[in-house]
Amino acid sequence: MDILTLVENIGEAPTAAVLGLITGIIFGVAAQRSRFCLRAATVEFARGQLGDKVAVWLLTISTAIVWVQGAQALGLMHTADARMMAVPGSWSGAIIGGLLFGVGMVLARGCSGRLLVLAANGNLRSVVSGLIFAVVAQMSLSGILSPWRDKLASLWITDGGRNMDLIATLGLPDLSGLAFGAVMACLALVIARKNRIGASRLIFASGVGFAVAVGWVLTYGLAQVAFDPVQIESATFSGPSAHTLMFFLDRNSVLEFDIGLVPGVVIGSFLAAVISREFKFQGFDGESNMRRSMTGAVLMGFGAMLAGGCAIGAGVTGGSIFAGTAWAALFAMWIGAMATDLFVDQRGGAAATA
Repeated sequence: MDILTLVENIGEAPTAAVLGLITGIIFGVAAQRSRFCLRAATVEFARGQLGDKVAVWLLTISTAIVWVQGAQALGLMHTADARMMAVPGSWSGAIIGGLLFGVGMVLARGCSGRLLVLAANGNLRSVVSGLIFAVVAQMSLSGILSPWRDKLASLWITDGGRNMDLIATLGLPDLSGLAFGAVMACLALVIARKNRIGASRLIFASGVGFAVAVGWVLTYGLAQVAFDPVQIESATFSGPSAHTLMFFLDRNSVLEFDIGLVPGVVIGSFLAAVISREFKFQGFDGESNMRRSMTGAVLMGFGAMLAGGCAIGAGVTGGSIFAGTAWAALFAMWIGAMATDLFVDQRGGAAATA
């Protein structure tokens, strides 16, 4: 893709939105067909299983790492310039926010990205939960909850005015990230073979990770030709959900990568569901379950903004560039999700659904 030509024809802001749309469509198709979901993987792992959901998650994050680290080795992007890496990170935000997000995604039966995919497939519960997530994320970003987010995030900040680059901090070779991703991919394929996962699902699981790399490379490419500063970013659904919501509510909002990303996921997931004949409207399944889902959406909205990203933004996108707080948030999400499944679902007898 000739990004410079696109910028000259339609302008920088619309180009950023188009790049977000492309990234979102790839993500939406791949996530719908692979049934990628961190919540499902954590629940499966918490119950002592290494099944298809764990395999899909491992393959997704390992593919993202391989593609992103490979792109850096080829000079297609520079992870040190990424927005997540170029600003101070919050260890306290990552830990507390990650725990809250992990609890919330189990209660809501899906992380923010999964809710968006399910909503595009006709799941009305996910539509409601997704809207609540976006509203609370916006409240946490610049609304009534933002002072609490700032206070918690300021408790423990990374040193040096930047996030921690785990590879550089540990003094590892430049290609160690690529090697780590390759090892994870091999582990994922071993688990996938044990569970007899079809090649098609594995390809689409890899596609989710590939979408993350596409976002990084495209925004980096735009930053090289744009006159105004451009944030180098990729797939995440905390900030973008809030920004997309405000774009349709505030006439002064401007186009950016985020504004294309969320609609792109909806379009991609919807088309994939229609083509595979999986699109169908699903109604609410009881007052208690709706109350549970809404509570989970609130926790995810605040937790994601505090942690600096959602299960995708921190767990896959941030993890692929080895941002220290992203890996801390991901670990906290696993802990929060597994604890919630143990004490709420397993002991409470609730059925878990993907």
